[in-house]
Amino acid sequence: MDQTTYCFRLKDAIIGAQMLLVAFGALVLVPLLTGLDSNVALFTAGIGTLLFQIITKGQVPVFLASSFAFIAPINYGVQTWGLTAALGGMIAVGFFYMLLSFVIKVRGVGFIVNLLPPIVTGSVIAVIGLILAPTGMKMAMGIAGTEQVIPQSTALIISMSSLAATVLVTILGRGILRLLPIIVGIVAGCIVSAFMGVLDLSPVAKAEWFGLPNFTFPTFELAPILYFVPVALAPAIEHFGDVLAISSVTGKNFIEKPGVSRTMLGDGLATSLACLFGGPPNTTYSEVTGAVALTRSFNPAIMTWAAITAILLSCVGKLGAVLSCVPMPVMGGIMILLFGSILVVGLNTLVQSRENLMETRNLVIVAMVIIFGIGGISVNIGDFHLGGIGLAAIIGVVLNLVLPGKKYHHIDMPHAAQKND
Repeated sequence: MDQTTYCFRLKDAIIGAQMLLVAFGALVLVPLLTGLDSNVALFTAGIGTLLFQIITKGQVPVFLASSFAFIAPINYGVQTWGLTAALGGMIAVGFFYMLLSFVIKVRGVGFIVNLLPPIVTGSVIAVIGLILAPTGMKMAMGIAGTEQVIPQSTALIISMSSLAATVLVTILGRGILRLLPIIVGIVAGCIVSAFMGVLDLSPVAKAEWFGLPNFTFPTFELAPILYFVPVALAPAIEHFGDVLAISSVTGKNFIEKPGVSRTMLGDGLATSLACLFGGPPNTTYSEVTGAVALTRSFNPAIMTWAAITAILLSCVGKLGAVLSCVPMPVMGGIMILLFGSILVVGLNTLVQSRENLMETRNLVIVAMVIIFGIGGISVNIGDFHLGGIGLAAIIGVVLNLVLPGKKYHHIDMPHAAQKND
């Protein structure tokens, strides 16, 4: 190996580690909120990204990790059927993506555009933020379930400190620092927690330095499978938007090559593989897309190094112990901003669609999606349970298909400021 090649690869490895650092805060947030193992989430993000790259022939510079859309469903699934059965239900989500990828391949991209136009996607994404908002507020106030585990005044000081730090870095940060607001918020919140006597680091001393993650393997029951599959519509919507976003950043049309059918297949396989080991379902990460845009690092091989770094870090036992020690109000403060941001992304999708929301057809779709999504209604038929995000997604898709009016037959591909040749 000549020195030039070695230096090039060393540079890619460093940039790849930086990409993981950008995704790290959001990556571990899902397991921290759902009780899953953070080290397992790191491991499954790594192997999921590698598998995605194989399926897409190494053409798309994206990183896959924990999907926010599954936070509320995972919590409900674990409480109702237990962790292993919930994992089995989430594996079925991956198979749903695979089926969807096959349909897209046969019917073409126009099928997914007609099925999930902006008026539906924006509404469903907004519902995700609205459904998660109460969880963030409760944690910010020191409430676990119905129990006040940390005095509210103390919890609010901690949560508002982490929120303030996150907001300041988001607005005032420069360079790579601007891409790390979650990590800065966690550090700031933990420092305040330590001064207030809430931070307990004793588990770190007991944890091993190195070892394999604590994998959990699934069991399969019909009820959780029927519950989780409809929820998959929302992350499928997110995936489509993320492919458009990375296409815009790089100046390459990934909708056509390698194609949404292939990226969706990669997402599905990565999700099933992640849940097979006890990790959360995977999705493409917008944070990393932002880092790609900032650094102009369009080489997909960089994501290989990010994935390898994630797998190596997953074997550091003390890292998982440190993450488990983060006080609940710290995460609650950050979640206020994150879940609010999801709502804004949904609203922005509706605005960018340039559709008149007061036009009767659009008004009915948006109103029904949001109200059915957050209103608390659920449908129960035997083992089949549908509510929340899953119900909102299906309502939106069905109304869009059956109501007379506009159909969507094309995709407006955004142009990058600079094309990577």
